[in-house]
Amino acid sequence: QVQLVESGGGLVQAGGSLRLSCAASGLTFRNHAMGWFRQAPGKERAIVAGVSWDGGNIYYADSVKGRFTISRDDAKNLVYLQMDSLKAEDTAVYYCAAGYLIRRSADEWQYWGQGTQVTVSS
Repeated sequence: QVQLVESGGGLVQAGGSLRLSCAASGLTFRNHAMGWFRQAPGKERAIVAGVSWDGGNIYYADSVKGRFTISRDDAKNLVYLQMDSLKAEDTAVYYCAAGYLIRRSADEWQYWGQGTQVTVSS
């Protein structure tokens, strides 16, 4: 059974930083692209960042370019999202996802975590 478990969310002031982690089990981690999505109240789930199975391709949403960094550790089956210079508009539930390719649409990812809340106070 595939499990993705996010951690690292919380409350932070604008301008601060957080690092999210996602621990994966039950799948061949190195064969999967990994992604981070977020969903704010009343909005659709949207991709934040994605990294290909081999780390060779990385995608960032325009809204987070230069502030967020995605990385993966295949030895530990972990994917990270380093979030710097956080803004109030980054407030959302952040979800980890696993799939075969980096896709912008949430519908095209195969596995999901339960999500972790990130709240940025202004």
